[in-house]
Amino acid sequence: MPVTIVSLAGRPDLIPAVARWQWQEWGRARDRRLASVERDVQPLARHNGPEAGFVLLEDDIPVGTACLTMEDLDTRPDLSPWLASVFVEPAHRGRGHASALVRAVEQAALARGHSHMWLFTWTTVPLYERLGWVVIGPEQHHGSEVILMRRDLRA
Repeated sequence: MPVTIVSLAGRPDLIPAVARWQWQEWGRARDRRLASVERDVQPLARHNGPEAGFVLLEDDIPVGTACLTMEDLDTRPDLSPWLASVFVEPAHRGRGHASALVRAVEQAALARGHSHMWLFTWTTVPLYERLGWVVIGPEQHHGSEVILMRRDLRA
């Protein structure tokens, strides 16, 4: 199965798929509308913008996504940039797709001159630790505790 990672800048036709995944995974629980999430994804498809979205294709079928964003955790507006919205369709997990997407976002951040990145997660700390991310500590996100992590990209 050939696997490729494409940017939303080169494949804006994938914006609805990315928006749907983000809405299903995180937006629905916060009473967001799919159309609102799709509007939020649009800037990730700008050429040479500070933010970027990526989609992993398996046999030319979109199965996962990850994003480089400037803001992600409301309680920490002082931190930037962020690895955000890492998602792989459940039937395609366990194949290294999330790791490949994380690396693509890290490379995009490096190419934009960033020396480090941030992320927060509820459940996937071991995955990110294997990829070189370090736990910083707990934070709050919409009333829930999450784990804040950092990755030095030039280490």
